[in-house]
Amino acid sequence: MEYNFDELIDRTNTGSVKWSKPDVLPMWVADMDFKTVPEVTQALVNRASHGVFGYSETPISFYDAIRNWWKKRHTLQVENDWIVATPGVMPALAAAVEALTSEGDKIIVQPPVYNHFFITVKQSHCEIVENNLLYDNGNYQIDFEDLETKAADPAVKLLLFSNPHNPAGRVWTKEELQRLGEICIRHNVIVLSDEIHSDLVYDDFKHVPFASLGEIYAQNSLTFSSPSKTFNLAGLQVAYFFTENESFRGMVKEILTKWEMTMLNIFAIDSLIVAYEKGEQWLESLKKYLYENYQYLRDFCQAKLPQLSVIPLQSTYLVWLDCTSLGMPSSTITDRLLEHEQLWLNPGIKFGQAGDQFLRINIACPRALLEEGLKRLEKEYKRILRG
Repeated sequence: MEYNFDELIDRTNTGSVKWSKPDVLPMWVADMDFKTVPEVTQALVNRASHGVFGYSETPISFYDAIRNWWKKRHTLQVENDWIVATPGVMPALAAAVEALTSEGDKIIVQPPVYNHFFITVKQSHCEIVENNLLYDNGNYQIDFEDLETKAADPAVKLLLFSNPHNPAGRVWTKEELQRLGEICIRHNVIVLSDEIHSDLVYDDFKHVPFASLGEIYAQNSLTFSSPSKTFNLAGLQVAYFFTENESFRGMVKEILTKWEMTMLNIFAIDSLIVAYEKGEQWLESLKKYLYENYQYLRDFCQAKLPQLSVIPLQSTYLVWLDCTSLGMPSSTITDRLLEHEQLWLNPGIKFGQAGDQFLRINIACPRALLEEGLKRLEKEYKRILRG
């Protein structure tokens, strides 16, 4: 079946967070400008036509769909009773932090990293410990020596781990994950593995679920995921976490129950089931289109923005641009882009101090929008070089 990812869809005046500024081209927040899987749309139409929207329970087929997806796509055996449904990955992560720490405990994050990790730690009244990634010539690595030192602090209880990594687009290898896991096990640090981008890994790479490393790793971790990034379903509020560790699972579920966050809406339930059961062909077509977008951006920058370095994209649809040569803070660059070119990108500082001098650009859009966004970026780039 052919899918038209070039279709331009007007999202203005739809309540879209991404398209909330009039006359601005938004290439920031991580949702896509593509229609979802046609079978998902049809399932939601069918559900809406029923006309009765009472309370609903989450059926066994919901858990079966998750179990089958992870086994088929990532060769990971997940049992139904390990899975807990939630309205979102971040509420589940926040509940895990609440359940597994006490006020004043320390939590490791690895900047530059997803900004909501910082928010969640601060709101939990815990202390952020930064294990900055090592950056060398466009490549990011984990600083294992620094991680060992910081994990050895008895006050450190958790590591919030982005796997694959947002915003750097890194796909961690099995060897890297094992080394990180061994450090955490040695120092009794629980790994909260955010694997929401696990399905958006490109052909030369393979996602390795943290829980797939072995029993001891699985027992010391919780995995968080959702079809929202994969199939552009964020507005339907559907996610889940799973862990083999019964104690951890029970503690987090207790917090979610206290927060009244265990019941999904009927559209969320149907969307996950249909996406996971019928969306694989659509996903493969999407990944091909996204990678071609990345290649277009990379070639454009090499030809017309040579002082910007494009970090190689291994996963996600979020490209990380090194703007160090421009000699100004990332927030200054994004403010200028918004003011002069009506182009909305993420400043790297949003992902921690280690992200300053970088920009994050969302390429999950029709090629025509990407071309327009890059032309606007080029205009401001030349304006900056002229001083």
